[in-house]
Amino acid sequence: MAWSLEGTYFENCSCDMVCPCSTSGLTMAADQDRCRVVMAFHIGVGDVEGVDVSGKTVVVVADTPPVMADGNWRVGLVMDAAASPEQVEKLHAVFGGQVGGPMAMLSPLIGELLGMEMAPIDYRDAGRRHSIKVGSMVDIEIEDFVAPGNPTGEIEKLTGVFHPASSTLTVAKANRSQVDAFGLSFSNTGKNGHSAPFAWAS
Repeated sequence: MAWSLEGTYFENCSCDMVCPCSTSGLTMAADQDRCRVVMAFHIGVGDVEGVDVSGKTVVVVADTPPVMADGNWRVGLVMDAAASPEQVEKLHAVFGGQVGGPMAMLSPLIGELLGMEMAPIDYRDAGRRHSIKVGSMVDIEIEDFVAPGNPTGEIEKLTGVFHPASSTLTVAKANRSQVDAFGLSFSNTGKNGHSAPFAWAS
């Protein structure tokens, strides 16, 4: 199956800035007893086996042990309510890891699938701020970090990291974060965030 996706990504997790999981290739323990993370992928341009999926957003909600490389992740998937059944089928194949790519590398770590939901998704990139509202389930905004002593300076970034979205991620923090999905209810306000462009193909 030939496919390609390009767009923007951001996440918010329960770690303090900066997340040990991201900086260690998933081998260092999270700051909390569990890692609870929301990963949002907005597809600017995308095609999966001839089906145009441009403009659609997919959200992954995960609850994992503190050392993510240990596996036993609990994962739920939210698909854009604006997607057609055919688009959902193709996106599920990519984000479920069935057709290769970065998500296929994470598949062996998943111990429990919490389900798939459809919901209206409002995803926004506004300069350093990235936000998402997913029905009544998710409301998150992160802000990429710039040193207060140098407010017009560059956004701080991590480079050379092992991550499904990109090897370069911004350092960010959540201005707001509330999640109630798949039996998981948590707030990561003030906690870690990352953002990046992503480009996948197989």
